[in-house]
Amino acid sequence: MSAQFDKAVSIVRSLPPDGSVKPTQDQQLEFYGLFKQATEGDVKGDRPGAFNFAGKYKWDAWKKLEGMSQDEAKAKYVALLKGMLEASNDEVAKKSLAELEGEFGIGHRELTSPAAA
Repeated sequence: MSAQFDKAVSIVRSLPPDGSVKPTQDQQLEFYGLFKQATEGDVKGDRPGAFNFAGKYKWDAWKKLEGMSQDEAKAKYVALLKGMLEASNDEVAKKSLAELEGEFGIGHRELTSPAAA
């Protein structure tokens, strides 16, 4: 699962901010929380202060995943990206999806099942 996760992270990071395929704000927060849970485990530290709005949203996105295993977070991150790419009828999305599926020979069912990881 780690190689699939690493590829998914690479794809998400390479999406141009003004491109036709871009995650919504909610998806961005979900990607953030899943990434942090997958790479660091449960949230550490206090919730950011009152005027750090972005920090609070990010902390909350990570905190709500508390208790989720790192492998499950990786699987959900990959599944979130795959679902986002499948929903787009764009060449960039098709290329990224082919890259993700082709390189690892994985299907949607395998991505959404942490047991398959």
